[in-house]
Amino acid sequence: MKILVTAKRVTDPNAKLVINDDGNWIDDDVEYILNPFCENAIEAALQLAEAGDDVETVAIGIGDDEVQRFIRQGALARGVDRGIWVEAEEAELDSDGIARILKAVVEKEEPDLVLLGKQAVDGDSNQVAQLLAEMLGWPQATFASDVTIEGNEAIVTREVDGGLETLAIGMPCVVSADLRLNDPRYASLAGIMKAKKKEMDEYEPDDLDIDDLDPKVRVVAMHEPAGRSAGVAVADVDELIAKLATEARVI
Repeated sequence: MKILVTAKRVTDPNAKLVINDDGNWIDDDVEYILNPFCENAIEAALQLAEAGDDVETVAIGIGDDEVQRFIRQGALARGVDRGIWVEAEEAELDSDGIARILKAVVEKEEPDLVLLGKQAVDGDSNQVAQLLAEMLGWPQATFASDVTIEGNEAIVTREVDGGLETLAIGMPCVVSADLRLNDPRYASLAGIMKAKKKEMDEYEPDDLDIDDLDPKVRVVAMHEPAGRSAGVAVADVDELIAKLATEARVI
């Protein structure tokens, strides 16, 4: 069995982001981390590989050459067998473009299971897994909190508004990971050293016969969130109640 798993880098939610001069993206000098939901997907792939026989795990990242570091440190150092890096300009990619790249890689690699983080914590679109499954014509299960393999089926427990539901979906299939799926392991020193020598395939969109990545969604403008306005001192309780009723409209 072969498992393809995503290793997407995202801007660090705790970092201070600066909008570029064009006002449509962020400056390059920012801190990145591995997408937390992808960490859950990677851990799930490793656990399935440890529980099964003859399972190959492959991590894929899309972006500039710095993405390779996140594939090696975030996936290969944890135990994933090999990596795939697709060089692309992240600022020019939308969810549809990423899904099309993944589809081309899936057709080349022919995995039995594709594991993705349910969303990236920077864009929060929650679209790629669903788009990929539709493009491939594969069954899918999103927001997975438990994944096991039984024969030719993936048994997936997923979170829904009313609680939990368990699905049995035939493989090949697409599954997106939720945070409750597992607790990702740390990379060991031995794993970090081994990751440096693990195979990393490199592609450009042209190598995958993708000649049109024009985004369907464009970022037109970005703005800093408005700062908090100063508070207002009131003379007495009656004035406070009046303002809550007429200005804040909370009573």
